Amino acid sequence: MGEGWYGDRSFSGAAGKFSTDDGRSIVKDRHRRPKIGSAAPAKAQAQRAPAPKKEPRPAPEAPARPLMRREGEKPAERLPVILETAGSDQYRLIDSGAGEKLEQYGPYRIVRPEAQALWQRSLPDSVWDKADALFTGDTEEDGMGRWRFPKAALGETWPMKLLDVDFHGRFTAFRHVGVFPEQLAHWSWMREKVEKAGRPVKVLNLFGYTGVASLIAASAGAEVTHVDASKKAIGWGRENQALGRMEKLPIRWICEDAMKFIQREERRGSKYDIILTDPPKFGRGPNGEVWHLFDHLPLMLDVCREILSPRAIGLVLTAYSIRASFYSIHELMRETMRGAGGTVESGELVIRESGTDGKVDGRALSTSLFSRWISA
Repeated sequence: MGEGWYGDRSFSGAAGKFSTDDGRSIVKDRHRRPKIGSAAPAKAQAQRAPAPKKEPRPAPEAPARPLMRREGEKPAERLPVILETAGSDQYRLIDSGAGEKLEQYGPYRIVRPEAQALWQRSLPDSVWDKADALFTGDTEEDGMGRWRFPKAALGETWPMKLLDVDFHGRFTAFRHVGVFPEQLAHWSWMREKVEKAGRPVKVLNLFGYTGVASLIAASAGAEVTHVDASKKAIGWGRENQALGRMEKLPIRWICEDAMKFIQREERRGSKYDIILTDPPKFGRGPNGEVWHLFDHLPLMLDVCREILSPRAIGLVLTAYSIRASFYSIHELMRETMRGAGGTVESGELVIRESGTDGKVDGRALSTSLFSRWISA
């Protein structure tokens, strides 16, 4: 979340057209063909519509390579780890409950569905009723819906800043707002690692959404490759870069299917020091490529292992909206990183309620699972 992730995380199936030939009709027509030499063929040809041109078939995809059999000791482990995002002047979770959450994003108070908020609200309705925007519609993580603005109509975007990086908050049709603030825990860790590395650091941001993480990494001094399958998301990332006057920072914006990209990087021998990956549960690439997290995650991590540099710093995985325990991705990460040393730590990303003034020590709202390998 995100934001990433394939586009707006809108995952509709592609409709296909199928046709069948009636063999009996073909035989019947064949018997009714006029004899050679009659005027009928020319007349029929004149009235016959030209046959539609056949679209060239897409080239078959190269078969996915098998998973590598890893040898050596599994990395050390640390779990469960709860990474918490607290409030700030630009973002805070004000309250939650009854299947919703009330948040402050820059100048706006926003209400959105939140299935994890099983408890009752702490604050009275009078506080919730002062929200500037409410998302209504499908309560699923990627469900369609619409925004309602009780006070006054608001523009699509507004300026925000996190970790000294400017970007646009954005009302999307899928209840997301252009940034996933719980990721601040990973982004703060990444920024610190880049700043203290004392050497050039290459960062790969897969399913990068609107590019906030990419901008934070680049502003800390990293050379960044940002990959997302959505042209719209890439455009938003470039807008955020321009908003912060960061056009000169070394960021490659690549609109491509993430799996295709990393497998090509593996063949090329490309290497990265930090890899962030935030895959959706299900998605489609720009050319109809299909992503199923449970089917494709093992290979994705396996390829990411191969494109980590000899002096790699970390590999970070975040998983949203899946019916699994963090133990599942924890064990997968440890198996993937056999023989690499370091530590795998896994758990949940949570956001702590902080009230209207940002001073309340409220409940922790779980947002996603994560697992990350950190070098020794």
